[in-house]
Amino acid sequence: YVKAIKWASERIGEEGLVALVTNNSFLDAKAFDGMRKHLAQDFDALYILDLGGNARKDKLVSGASVFGIQVGVSINFFVKRAASDRPAPDAEEAVFPRSAGACPPRTPDAEDDNSVRIFYYGTDDAWNKNQKFDFLAQTEHVGNVEWQTLQPDARHTWLTEGLNSEFTTFIPIGSKTAKRAKGAAEGVIFHLYSNGVKTNRDAWTCNFNRNTLAEKVQVMADFYNSQLREWNGTVDKSGLTVDNFVTYAHTKIKWTRDLRAKLKRGRVAEYDENKIRRSLYRPFTKTYLYFDRHFNDVVYRFPSIFPTPETESENRVICVSAAASIKPFHTLMVPMLPDVHLTGGSQCFPFYAYDEDGTNRRENITDWALQNFRAHYGDDTLTKWDIFHYIYGLLHHPAYRERYAADLKRDLPHIPFVKDFWAFADAGEELAELHVNYESQPQYELTSIRTGRALNLRVERMKLSKDRTHLIYNASLTLDGIPAKALAYRLGGRSALEWLIDQYRVKTYEPSQIVNDANDAENPAAIVELIGSVITVSLKTVEIVEGLPAFG
Repeated sequence: YVKAIKWASERIGEEGLVALVTNNSFLDAKAFDGMRKHLAQDFDALYILDLGGNARKDKLVSGASVFGIQVGVSINFFVKRAASDRPAPDAEEAVFPRSAGACPPRTPDAEDDNSVRIFYYGTDDAWNKNQKFDFLAQTEHVGNVEWQTLQPDARHTWLTEGLNSEFTTFIPIGSKTAKRAKGAAEGVIFHLYSNGVKTNRDAWTCNFNRNTLAEKVQVMADFYNSQLREWNGTVDKSGLTVDNFVTYAHTKIKWTRDLRAKLKRGRVAEYDENKIRRSLYRPFTKTYLYFDRHFNDVVYRFPSIFPTPETESENRVICVSAAASIKPFHTLMVPMLPDVHLTGGSQCFPFYAYDEDGTNRRENITDWALQNFRAHYGDDTLTKWDIFHYIYGLLHHPAYRERYAADLKRDLPHIPFVKDFWAFADAGEELAELHVNYESQPQYELTSIRTGRALNLRVERMKLSKDRTHLIYNASLTLDGIPAKALAYRLGGRSALEWLIDQYRVKTYEPSQIVNDANDAENPAAIVELIGSVITVSLKTVEIVEGLPAFG
């Protein structure tokens, strides 16, 4: 639909009207900052009737989409006037006979959005599609809409409700410009950051059981190479593409566009058991990962963050939910490779970076940031580790998350200087210790309720009781006495305990029929012990966060 809008803009030339019903993501998504900028430059007036209905956003009622689809919808009128027909800036003539505003002259080369009038109306989030249809029928005409005139900010954000201007005055935690810089970076805290590892074939490359993972990767590698040999041995490829050549055998491989492209380029798959690494798949959920550029669609910058298992003993990474995430902002520090969806589209900021062979370790916090923190607080003893922990503590503060909730959905965190640096740094260090070493924390004592059957510690799928005070572990065991505060520590839409309950189970992936079994044959009590430790972590996290000083 973006191409359709661009094509229509060019088609009408210097004068005309583009009227399209489209996906409404371009209204507020950060990825469309550039599109909004050019719409404002190319047209004299923009009228946007936002019908909402994005099923991935909160606060939607049932049947909110006018088309019964997952994405939101808007009705758009984009107006161009020929230079000779443009009214003076103070004219009252409207673009539409009954519309609410004049159409000032357009300045085609403008670098801001002031040369265009942007009129917006958004329907109520509480309306279902029938109420929206009734509104359209009653309104009848674009001139009858009570348009709101939008005033874009410097980044071409149109819908600025909830955004805070002071957020942009804080230090960005990272930026694409700094990430691309080859030398010393300024104006940011971290030089390098990355998404988590994106396999696009989790069933094949992630598993609780190392042996199962090794077996499945070898099956996939052998089948891939056999397909490669067939492709290379096919003399006449006329009418053939890799897409229609390969065999889609779901029990032997999962093809993706990236993997088919590697086959086309003639790349051979080589299994290497040393590429099996520990990974944090979801919060407080460790699995094995086959960490490999061939069978992971995108590894991003992690070959420079955790290049070897040895680096896991010294490096730490602050993972935050990505700006586009629909989940509430959250953060988690990890000591190993994280999955791309660890925190709901994770962006990860490591303390160290390395060459891909594990050598040339360097601190990832910029010297510029260290100098600015030391100068602001008048303390030359302050270190980069202190800044690292300060950031982690600050990102847990409820007031920071609440005040800048809208900003954090549009941008990476920006870090202010608060009054009591050391209170936040010390709290961040405590939280880091808890979250990185969560498995070794003392187990919270729960009451074991036996059902009369012989005790069996094997899990199929756990669930909380309706009152959320006890955990139904399996048919023979229930764990009672879960404190309410343990569920108050949340990462996105779930508490830490709920993440554990969701992930630690037996799952069979369709259609590959690969089984991912969280039970530990060598330690049948491992999951029970983990539950106790994660409850302790949750309680201590809530206690530390409640003890943080006032934000400001």
